Amino acid sequence: MTDVTGAPADVLHTLFHSEQGGHEQVVLCQDRASGLKAVIALHSTALGPALGGTRFYPYANEADAVADALNLARGMSYKNAMAGLEHGGGKAVIIGDPEQIKSEELLLAYGRFVASLGGRYVTACDVGTYVADMDVVARECRWTTGRSPENGGAGDSSVLTAFGVYQGMRASAQHLWGDPTLRDRTVGVAGVGKVGRHLVEHLLAEGAHVVVTDVRKDVVRGVTERHPSVIAVADTDALIRVENLDVYAPCALGGALNDDTVPVLAAGVVCGAANNQLAHPGVEKDLADRGILYAPDYVVNAGGVIQVADELHGFDFERCKEKAARIYDTTLAIFARAKEDGIPPAAAADRIAEQRMAEARTRV
Repeated sequence: MTDVTGAPADVLHTLFHSEQGGHEQVVLCQDRASGLKAVIALHSTALGPALGGTRFYPYANEADAVADALNLARGMSYKNAMAGLEHGGGKAVIIGDPEQIKSEELLLAYGRFVASLGGRYVTACDVGTYVADMDVVARECRWTTGRSPENGGAGDSSVLTAFGVYQGMRASAQHLWGDPTLRDRTVGVAGVGKVGRHLVEHLLAEGAHVVVTDVRKDVVRGVTERHPSVIAVADTDALIRVENLDVYAPCALGGALNDDTVPVLAAGVVCGAANNQLAHPGVEKDLADRGILYAPDYVVNAGGVIQVADELHGFDFERCKEKAARIYDTTLAIFARAKEDGIPPAAAADRIAEQRMAEARTRV
């Protein structure tokens, strides 16, 4: 079923009527000359201009792309609120295989669409886009972060994203085991790309036992060759069943925690870099019922957005690292609120973020 525009009706229902909707603005972008098809979603600007990355991905269809943009933008509102940033939430997705259609012409066209929003949306890197891409986008749009240092930017934000996840993991250990150290803990990292490989290094430096998997076998090989103590397993299904697994770190795409994985998950803690880890509402309760401590993804993976937000004001790495280190305290505060209210940590984080956004609207 479609509406009068030809868009799937369920997408518009999500946008205007569901709890997952409530977005301020959704822009559909097309440039036939370059092949660009993109969706820019602004969930909230209550705290300031919407900030969030650009995902370049070969979606099965346009409806999936719109739905992903809506979900990711909403997540950025909560992430930015919990990170204490003066930014609302937004996200963009470019539809297509970046290995096949990404071009300078396409990225410049995308930059013009972002610029047309007049600063309501600030973009950055995400899955499928990189620092070099943001340098191209910035030629058409000054509201672009994640650029190279040579072009006035802060460079790769995955370094501080991984650092923030590591701090969230330490907080989880403190809450569950009474000690923040991860020494001798077994940590499974699913996805060892831009963020996951940095996380592995933090864990090894502290003396953790690390098990990894990734759909890209060459990436896994690169990690195990660099760090011979790291053990690789075939896939995520094998990883979540690893004997004596203490921490599971989903660091690839979303939906890692679902009706199939949660019942067999061996870890006592879930703390990873992937966005939208909970496949659907109710999974957070399933985790809590099994006694698994879940560190909300948008809280612990905020190091990257802290970095790109700082870029707008003159980037200082040490200042950003200090802010990212506070993810440890924020995560502990969420666990404390969850215990006090008798709700899962994901619900506690949502309550805190929603309160901050509501307070910002009343000040306007």
